[in-house]
Amino acid sequence: MKRTRRRGAVRLRTAVTAMCAAGLLVAGTPAQAATFWGPFAAPSPALGPQGSSTMHADAGSSDATALAGPGVRAVHTTIYPLAAACPTLLQGSDGMVVALCTTMAGRTPTVELIDPDMTGALGTASATLPLAKGGLLGGVYAYLDNANRLVVVDGQRRLLRIAHSRDAAGRWSLQVVSSVDLSGAVPAGDSVVGLVPDPSGAVWFATEHAVAGRVDPSGRAAAIPLGGGEMVENSISATPNGRIAVATTHALYELRSGVSGNPEVLWRKAYDRGPGRKPGQLSWGTGSTPVYFGPDSGADYVAIVDNAAGAAHLLIFRSGTGQLMCSQPVLTHGGPGSENAPIGLGRTVVVASTYGYPYPTLPQGAGPAVPPTAPFAGGMTRVDVGTSGCHTVWDNKVRSSAVPMLSAADGLIYTVNRIGPAAATAVDGFEFTAVNADTGAIAAHSPLPGTIVEDPLQTAPLITRDHRVLQGTLSGIVRIG
Repeated sequence: MKRTRRRGAVRLRTAVTAMCAAGLLVAGTPAQAATFWGPFAAPSPALGPQGSSTMHADAGSSDATALAGPGVRAVHTTIYPLAAACPTLLQGSDGMVVALCTTMAGRTPTVELIDPDMTGALGTASATLPLAKGGLLGGVYAYLDNANRLVVVDGQRRLLRIAHSRDAAGRWSLQVVSSVDLSGAVPAGDSVVGLVPDPSGAVWFATEHAVAGRVDPSGRAAAIPLGGGEMVENSISATPNGRIAVATTHALYELRSGVSGNPEVLWRKAYDRGPGRKPGQLSWGTGSTPVYFGPDSGADYVAIVDNAAGAAHLLIFRSGTGQLMCSQPVLTHGGPGSENAPIGLGRTVVVASTYGYPYPTLPQGAGPAVPPTAPFAGGMTRVDVGTSGCHTVWDNKVRSSAVPMLSAADGLIYTVNRIGPAAATAVDGFEFTAVNADTGAIAAHSPLPGTIVEDPLQTAPLITRDHRVLQGTLSGIVRIG
């Protein structure tokens, strides 16, 4: 036993030393940052930098990064108004930030190229490119490829790659450099919701009406229908060996590429979707983008949160077989429902409640909530997976108003806490909040300026390589750091 502990301590010190040498630990981070958070899955060769190339950080949607955030030090905040909601913020290897926003006027999906220093005039971007409008969730999910190009499907069912460049005069521009017509694979009246690349560079997608497809590097598209009457309302995830997870409003699927290159279902697992859409969720079913995580490969398991009445359960399945590892009750101190993807890294999963969250708009066909309304009580739960099942490590009452993001470098979970009565109002405030991932306690918090138009709308933050946070809001972006 002593020898095992000693070897573990040596490995831990080595990991911490490596993070310090890489500049991943910053002054002001708490002592618990020495906890080993990982491993991460192998980076996708088709994606941009690990931790900043998808809304949920990587191909497996871990909502975790190896980069350190601001830590517990005092932070400075700058509001960057764009008259648009900006749920997707991505940073390429060149340091430029590419945002996918939806304008307040007209709800047009728009690509914004932004200098992360935000040295330009407020309310402007380095370059802007509007896209053809589709469904509400069609202007949300995109990713950066290994050439820093934004990969997105527009409202005309075209798979686009959008590059950015700078001319001799220093002016930036955005250009569509590749377009693939998906109308042969995506039915008329349907729209692509989520997309992710596999290691070969093929692009997988899932549509609102539960069609799953794959576009190979030559541009050939093939698709298969999933369950009849099912819908997809969140993005999709991939493993380093090419498995793809898709959650519909009825079931979790894992897919793979068949011998011919066409998608095929590896397994399907139905979950408890409850009697209806819960208040604070956008659809009747899970609110999770599936997350891959695990202690060995970093993608041993795949997890979602169900929509069961009166409770919410974290469901963890083994990738490849679909074996149910555990069904663990979560959010027992807050609202029993989540529209957010969980954090998943190593043996740990963290779930945040959105139950009762006052979204300003809902997707078409969302249906009535059951019950019709509820207070936004909040709450976050950490669950760890062991050899004999799962157990809850902590359960707190943080009213997370953003998708929480774990920094493996500093051991903090970064989010935005909503301040005000449980029955949310238009005069509520917001605080940038760092949660101790070991204990669930708030390690630091700083008030954010502005009004309800700075509502982060349960969108994901971007932790940049200079240890700052960019958070999308209802009306633009807030820079924190």
